[in-house]
Amino acid sequence: MDCIEFIEHFIETPPRRNIKDRLNPFENFTEEQFRERFRFRKDSVLQLLGMISSDLEHGTNRNHCIPPILQLVTTLRFYAAGHFQRTDGDLIGIDQSSACRVIHRVTRAIATRHEQFIRFPSNQDLNNVKFHFKNIAQFPGVLGAIDCSHIPIKRPSGDNGELYRNRKGYFSINVQAVTDANMCFTNIVCRWPGSTHDCRIFDNSSLSYKFENNLLDGFLLGDGGYACRKYMMTPILNPATQKEQNYNKSHIATRIVVERMFGVWKQRFQCLRIPLRTSLDQR
Repeated sequence: MDCIEFIEHFIETPPRRNIKDRLNPFENFTEEQFRERFRFRKDSVLQLLGMISSDLEHGTNRNHCIPPILQLVTTLRFYAAGHFQRTDGDLIGIDQSSACRVIHRVTRAIATRHEQFIRFPSNQDLNNVKFHFKNIAQFPGVLGAIDCSHIPIKRPSGDNGELYRNRKGYFSINVQAVTDANMCFTNIVCRWPGSTHDCRIFDNSSLSYKFENNLLDGFLLGDGGYACRKYMMTPILNPATQKEQNYNKSHIATRIVVERMFGVWKQRFQCLRIPLRTSLDQR
């Protein structure tokens, strides 16, 4: 053994870098398996990816960047199951900190495009909206069904944390939504803490301003938590006549679309039912 071989014999070989093989569920699951895990069809995910991929191209500054498709399915898995971020990252082969950044990045990319999908009907579409609502239970002039739902969260830190404790005793964000007759969102307000009353959320919304200033021809259907106004129809508390009973029956049958809509979304995306463990921006 010469001198060089002798030295090399005692020099420790640098450990090889362990690079995880990231599982791509888009390629490794069947259509049915994919939809069970991510609540979307593959073609729908591809369509969504085409819309937001420009915001996801540089997932990290390190080598072996996370491809946009894996960023998207990691986030969809978080929405669908409401797991800890570490669990969702393990499915794809990334660590918890990367999963956290990915979910935040994808969620922001989707949210910034909300106006493409969540729009209150324009004046040209109002008659069509009224027609579809009337077909449910013959209630005329309806532009939307409105309600609020509590989305559970962990207790926010800071002095204002208790504002998020709702009347049922847990911490939440009180989300207001308006839906059309097909259970599609037409308006969402999701910035109020759980202790805020439904009526106050509506009174401080842009939608209330439009109705108050007669910019919309029609009315909303709300439950007893809202004040009855010329543009807000609520149930009669103690119906005494047959006409009042018929009104309540038609009102309930028509307004129930918003309650069904909340039920469908919470069943499809379990993160809306399990307390979100992400930190809130309380600005």
